[in-house]
Amino acid sequence: MTKPKAVMSWSSGKDSAFALHAAQQAGELDIVGLLTTVSETHDRVAIHGVRDELLDAQIAAIGLPCLKVWLPTPCPNAVYEARMAAAAETLKGQGVTHMIFGDLFLADIRAYREANLAKAGMTGVFPLWGRETPALARAMVASGLVAHIATLDPTRLDPSFCGRVFDNAFLDALPDGIDPCGENGEFHTFASAGPIFANPIPVRTGETVTRDGFVYTDLLPG
Repeated sequence: MTKPKAVMSWSSGKDSAFALHAAQQAGELDIVGLLTTVSETHDRVAIHGVRDELLDAQIAAIGLPCLKVWLPTPCPNAVYEARMAAAAETLKGQGVTHMIFGDLFLADIRAYREANLAKAGMTGVFPLWGRETPALARAMVASGLVAHIATLDPTRLDPSFCGRVFDNAFLDALPDGIDPCGENGEFHTFASAGPIFANPIPVRTGETVTRDGFVYTDLLPG
């Protein structure tokens, strides 16, 4: 039986990495590529602020082609939706019918994704949906997944957490009220090793800056 073709909506972070791993383990889809949004202004992964060269290192280590959707910064929602719709048409032309996401529990974001996918005649897949995030975060670490905190919201989490490794010590240090997977936007990560990667990606931490109300650590090729 032919499996449906799917792509992974790739953020460069731990949730995408673990969702891709879960989808690969389930074996129900023919995962043929990645889809990533990149700032054409900064040449960095949108939201996470990760350098494009580190994204390319991830793509090489995963071994799947990546369709990059270039977005202005700031990006009006109409522009975002138009460019994502164009990307969906490109993927459909390649026989892709499903898109995988690393979302965990935010129902409004899932509904938004599913509505836009429906317009394109595609189906969303959410391998991690509904899993309890304290246990999920520990499972990520236990799997061998390695990630760094690339950006955070300083109104929710102290800037000193930026650049840290996402590990058990990090999880133990999180204040009460902070989701251990950062699902409420507290922090975002860059995944550099784990079960989906053929090899670890050397990375080191550079300068930490505040921009547009968020704190970013400039992660550099190691």
